[in-house]
Amino acid sequence: MPNQPATFYDPAKTFDDNFDNGPFLDDSPAYENPGEPAYSFLDHKLYSPYGIAAGSLPTSKHVRGAFQRGFNVVCYKTQRSVPFKVNEFPNVVYLDVQGDLTLEKAAKPLVGQKTSDAPLEQLTITNSFGNPSRGPDFWVEDMKQAVAAQGKGQLLIASVVGTIQDGFSKEDYYQDFANAAGLAVSAGAPAVEINLSCPNVANEGVVCYTYDAVLSIAKKTKAKVGDIPIIAKVGYFAPDQQELLEKIVLDTSDYISAFSAINTIQAAVVDENGEQLLPGEGRLKSGVCGAAVKWAGLDMVKRLDALRKKHNLSFEIIGVGGVMTPADFQDYRAAGADVVQSVTAAMWNDQLAAEIKASL
Repeated sequence: MPNQPATFYDPAKTFDDNFDNGPFLDDSPAYENPGEPAYSFLDHKLYSPYGIAAGSLPTSKHVRGAFQRGFNVVCYKTQRSVPFKVNEFPNVVYLDVQGDLTLEKAAKPLVGQKTSDAPLEQLTITNSFGNPSRGPDFWVEDMKQAVAAQGKGQLLIASVVGTIQDGFSKEDYYQDFANAAGLAVSAGAPAVEINLSCPNVANEGVVCYTYDAVLSIAKKTKAKVGDIPIIAKVGYFAPDQQELLEKIVLDTSDYISAFSAINTIQAAVVDENGEQLLPGEGRLKSGVCGAAVKWAGLDMVKRLDALRKKHNLSFEIIGVGGVMTPADFQDYRAAGADVVQSVTAAMWNDQLAAEIKASL
């Protein structure tokens, strides 16, 4: 277990407990941003180009807490156009990964543990929530409060995902991404992230690796949200997928204002006996995040930046993955990230934004 209690999201508690009773912050005074915002992202002025990616902020209370702690670019946890149940508890377990979780390592089962004594800067976890949502009857009104919590030099991003429903064709499924985005815009969201990087029960699996799906979702979402900027959240593209990545970047340039990379690296997680650790059907594989995936996030940022320069494109880049310390933040900025976000480290260290701001 990291040497400090979890604050924004406590994995020892159920999702519903975190949702209803979190965040678990102390009474520290709000972080004061001195001077004027000196950074810019999607035409929004920012006090710092750092924040929290989609995952650990499921309500406006969590978002407000993040803004008050100086996280200036934060994502409201991925939402759907319909209610959707959370996966069975536990949803987070610890992994003992030595060094980088390369694709070769991820191809073999990883042993998960319910506790860890690793220091936070070395922590690697897996998460398996299933993108739960209490549905727009709750989250649209709650997102309005999250938008209201956004202060000067801060930006709220609404993350959304499509949901396969009875009788849906593929195009219906792709349209549902747009429908969820439209609901977020109706709540006042100034930017929308379409989550193309989580497994769904569609034939294409992780959507970001299917060209036709990405293009259709991007077009439909742009038609729905108009001038609101769209961010595409993508997973790691292996070197042999570089041509696909380049084609997606080029052909979505009229619709996508920014790319966020990466989400997680997928791997099978088992117990000490080699049996599936997380209970429930379809949960052998889950997303690995934390220190061991930093290499992949940095690599994607460098490749996206190279494509941006090669084709003289104007999209912006959010770097995500293994950002545990101010030094990790600086590495991402040097690689070409316009904004950097964390999830894992920020769950435990609510002072990380202040630490990063002090390093600027």
